[in-house]
Amino acid sequence: MTIQKEGFDFTMKQWLKKWRLLSVFAMLALVLSGCGKPFLSALKPAGEVGQQQYDLILLSLGIMALVIVVVVVIFTIIMVRFRRKKGDENKIPKQVEGSHVLEIVWTVIPIILLLILAVPTVAATFYQGDVSAMGKKDADGNPESLVVKVTAHQYWWEFEYPDLGFVTSQDLVIPTDEKVYFELESPKNGVKHSFWIPPLGGKLDTNPDNTNKFWLKVDQERANEAGDIFYGKCAELCGPSHAYMDFKVKPLPKADFDQWVADMQNAEAPQATTDLAQQGEDIFNQSCITCHAVSTDNGAPSLAPNLSNFGEREKIAGILDHTEEDLKKWLKDPEAIKPGNKMTATYPELDDNELDALAEYLMGLKVQEK
Repeated sequence: MTIQKEGFDFTMKQWLKKWRLLSVFAMLALVLSGCGKPFLSALKPAGEVGQQQYDLILLSLGIMALVIVVVVVIFTIIMVRFRRKKGDENKIPKQVEGSHVLEIVWTVIPIILLLILAVPTVAATFYQGDVSAMGKKDADGNPESLVVKVTAHQYWWEFEYPDLGFVTSQDLVIPTDEKVYFELESPKNGVKHSFWIPPLGGKLDTNPDNTNKFWLKVDQERANEAGDIFYGKCAELCGPSHAYMDFKVKPLPKADFDQWVADMQNAEAPQATTDLAQQGEDIFNQSCITCHAVSTDNGAPSLAPNLSNFGEREKIAGILDHTEEDLKKWLKDPEAIKPGNKMTATYPELDDNELDALAEYLMGLKVQEK
């Protein structure tokens, strides 16, 4: 008996130790779940669609919490009131085989809860899916709303403004406080991706075989709170660098957006301003120009990201800080940064001097800052 007791004590100590460890991890998970950045969290909405989706999340959580509370209360009452009391061990309680009233109640209540959740969900789905205004023009023949054509490549994003006549990559620039419509697709020989900007709403697939459409709207005040930059993500597993398929969203007030559009439409051919940059331009024209464009024209090739405003972007390759050192890391070994990217197979090896020159040239590719 002593051996068994010692073994039992040892087992209990092990169990308690594991339980304490599990409790610590549970507390850490609870604390960390409250951490997040306003530019990347769907729980900090910054637009009309994101706010509606957030409200639906709260509604569903509220209904589930109410159901849990009611069930726990009923369970507790039953356990206390109908527990076996001392002296009643042999007493058989009254047998209840069924109750029409109870059956009606627990059938009707779930139906009511389902309707409370379903009606606003269906209404929001149809409202957010309404793209009937896309393509409409005013009396002067000008588009009434902004349309952005999004093409998801492996592993980068292309943004074309078909009505404005230019294209860019990786950084999506949109006006605030107005609906922006999106046409989403992947290349015909590509794979499926998913376009998602957590604080603004989404997410929606980009498919090779069809075009999906929807709209988003950014609230200017909430954009200011988030630091005027949002992070976009690919939300569909698309290959080894899926986790690195990011893009940045720059919401601008209408006047600033119009100025950016004018700069993009009137952008001149890039000119190297230093001898080192001129060497970099020569390297670019020999090795990179067949895939990358440095023109904002929407007729430019889209085999690789458009680099016309590369010097003004927020990130390099969507994930690295926008510095010359990180640019050189990317140019030296793209595969180490984004495994499986298509640049690796066609990219030549460059020595340090060539890397310096090419980085100097690329960082000087700017549309608004000259």
